[in-house]
Amino acid sequence: MHKGQQTKAAIVDAALGLATQIGLEGLSIGALAEVARMSKSGVFAHFGSREELQLSVVREYHERFEAEVFYPALQADRGLPRLQQLFANWTKRTSAEIDSGCLYISGAAEFDDRPGPVRDALASSVKTWLAAVYRAVTQARDEGHLNADIDAEQMVFEIHGLILALQYEARFLRSSKSLDRTARGFQNILQRYGASIQASPVAAKRAATKTAKTKTSSTSTIAAKRSAVPVQK
Repeated sequence: MHKGQQTKAAIVDAALGLATQIGLEGLSIGALAEVARMSKSGVFAHFGSREELQLSVVREYHERFEAEVFYPALQADRGLPRLQQLFANWTKRTSAEIDSGCLYISGAAEFDDRPGPVRDALASSVKTWLAAVYRAVTQARDEGHLNADIDAEQMVFEIHGLILALQYEARFLRSSKSLDRTARGFQNILQRYGASIQASPVAAKRAATKTAKTKTSSTSTIAAKRSAVPVQK
């Protein structure tokens, strides 16, 4: 990147860190200039307005969310494995944001009743992500991993609700059981929608290894017994 682009990227990075702590509404050119150790005019030159700064932060947050949650899940097999990986990545990121906060959730509280470009950008980002979860659900259904007659929109609604509950219980109520309850809740949702919960690849590998060892042990035992039997002359 050119120097100007590098400077702007560094400012956005600092702005994102500030916004997760104090919210998008608390973000200002002055506050950011202090954190970034720049002049107000220097920060203003890259954005032109406080609103454009907020929009840049929303875009950056969404790109990082996709990079951490969505794209890695595409490596999983299509269907239920991919849906499970999506949720695992989503839960992991939410857990990491317990101390800093989720911009989607805090932004919704700040801008839910305030129409404008910032609210539109936040809502669009969340809808884009939920559409990706919906595709994962319908793919799992089409692959035969879920019941054919499921209400995909309802399933996505329930999965999203688990993440919102995790953030609330862990961040606000400081519940030590929130992560475990979230995992159990997801398994309950899958089972209600007809998923056949199979062992993970790691568990399957361990089981196969254990079976192989058992067979080897049994073969060795039989061979030992045979060698101990005296040969009839």
